[in-house]
Amino acid sequence: MFFIEAKRIFIVMVGAILNAIALNFFLIGANVYASGFTGIAQLLSSIFQDFFNIEGVSTGIILFILNIPVAILGWYKVGKGFTIYSVISVIFTTAFLEVLPVRPLSEDIILNAVFGGVMGGIGVGMTLKWGASTGGLDIVAMVLSRMKDKPIGNFFLVINSGIIVVAGLLYEAENALYTLLTLYVTTRVIDALHTRHEKVTAMIVTRKAEELQTAIHDKMIRGITILPARGAYTREDKDMMVLVITRYELYDLERIITEVDPKAFTNVVQTTGIFGFFRRND
Repeated sequence: MFFIEAKRIFIVMVGAILNAIALNFFLIGANVYASGFTGIAQLLSSIFQDFFNIEGVSTGIILFILNIPVAILGWYKVGKGFTIYSVISVIFTTAFLEVLPVRPLSEDIILNAVFGGVMGGIGVGMTLKWGASTGGLDIVAMVLSRMKDKPIGNFFLVINSGIIVVAGLLYEAENALYTLLTLYVTTRVIDALHTRHEKVTAMIVTRKAEELQTAIHDKMIRGITILPARGAYTREDKDMMVLVITRYELYDLERIITEVDPKAFTNVVQTTGIFGFFRRND
């Protein structure tokens, strides 16, 4: 257990380093912006420096400040474990942003946009894959997912669209287009490493359906459909559990399955839309 948690913290730290590299070595110097709270922190830092001549208000400090109320929200609404690792990620990211110099490796804005998106996407994807987040919008989305079925994707779209529009208005229109390129690259990389889909469907073939159902419902509020299944080769009777979860719950589900039934077969597929009740009714 200690080894797993230590490895999780190490992965979070590596993800924070990659996010800091993406910002300080590629995006900040080119006035190309990341998504979510990181992009908002970049914009605010640029505004303070370029329009008010206020030095010393760095992206890392602003990012840390923005995440304070979100962390408090996550602590009470999401869960202590998820929030703690998210806070660790934010702290490491802030520290590395302060330590690493802002020094663009290229003067080509396209290279900065692409490689910044790749590095940031790898950092976020690794962090999500191990059950944490980079804070900010991920925690807000997790809160919304624990409530009624809210349009999380629309919320992300509004925030990121605002970043693109403000970047285009304050600076050159090209910066907005390159920011859009960065967001696209980041999303594709995250999708390859983890999943950027809001919801996924898990189909679990297991011999321990009752134990799994209890363990899943102890951790998350999700409806489960259990269907009879039979192995084509062994002719052994089993059960197939079908449930729809958000991408933020995927790590918890994987851990539960591994603990309860390591021999279970699980297929996770993208869910493009759902109708009816998404949560388990108590």
